Amino acid sequence: MAYTMISATSFAVTLVLLATISISDAHLSSTFYDSTCPDALTTIRTAIRTAVSKERRMAASLIRLHFHDCFVQGCDASILLDDGTTIQSEKTALPNLNSVRGFQVIDNAKSQVEKVCPGVVSCADIVAVAARDASFAVGGPSWTVKLGRRDSTTASKSFANTDLPLFTDDLQTLISKFTNKGLTAKEMVTLSGAHTIGQAQCFTFRGRIYNNASDIDAGFASTRQRGCPSISSTSNNQKLAALDLVTPNSFDNNYFKNLIQKKGLLQSDQVLFSGGSTDSIVSQYSQNPTAFKSDFAAAMIKMGDIQPLTGSAGIIRSICSAPN
Repeated sequence: MAYTMISATSFAVTLVLLATISISDAHLSSTFYDSTCPDALTTIRTAIRTAVSKERRMAASLIRLHFHDCFVQGCDASILLDDGTTIQSEKTALPNLNSVRGFQVIDNAKSQVEKVCPGVVSCADIVAVAARDASFAVGGPSWTVKLGRRDSTTASKSFANTDLPLFTDDLQTLISKFTNKGLTAKEMVTLSGAHTIGQAQCFTFRGRIYNNASDIDAGFASTRQRGCPSISSTSNNQKLAALDLVTPNSFDNNYFKNLIQKKGLLQSDQVLFSGGSTDSIVSQYSQNPTAFKSDFAAAMIKMGDIQPLTGSAGIIRSICSAPN
């Protein structure tokens, strides 16, 4: 009897989950703006290409912005909100403070879209499209972005502090944080491959390059030490280094080759290839750039499905940094 009751309950829960997924999928569509704002994607693409052409690093920043948005409250543009009477901005959470960037690029894209069709396109969708366009602009994959997200009126600094991965996280912690968002260990490794572009601040890798006992190539550590002094100071901590020393501005699979050579800049990168369960995935991607790019596109689409606000939920913000 107990078994029957548990089975019935599980079946009911399954139906609820399936219904929820179906509702979400019904609202997210690649053609969402075809009739209401047909020039939206072209307008966003132009703004992103212009920004990346001015600064190649911006491509990595825009991909990361989408990631840091979706991992807190879902893909709802909550990361764009400034502090307010009822809002504690996620921008000041430890994983984001003086680190996440690209806000002005999104603001500009939003401004351009508002000129074409005011009050129609959400900031959350612009962030999602910007990540795709940024990837493609530096030789990475493109993918079909599902659209129809709406913007939140709230942010969560506390969730940003607990849910976002940290550069000090071990492998199991990383896997758990991604699993909590519905992403597999393989998708975690795939998405981490975005570190094939972009830069990191000295304070995030100082402990790794000055720790002789760490799993790091000695020559690589020595090279990195020249640009990251061992003494902590405001200026030293903010010194930047490319996550991929070899091809820092090209979206390729060199990130995974680096890990095999013990040349991952962040500890949270190197743990992906340190004798654990994800070693084989890193090896596969190091040998097959096509598989990596294909899987990256699929993982970004799936990440963009994390708890979107759709239908009558949320709003369409007029400006991305504040509720209407």
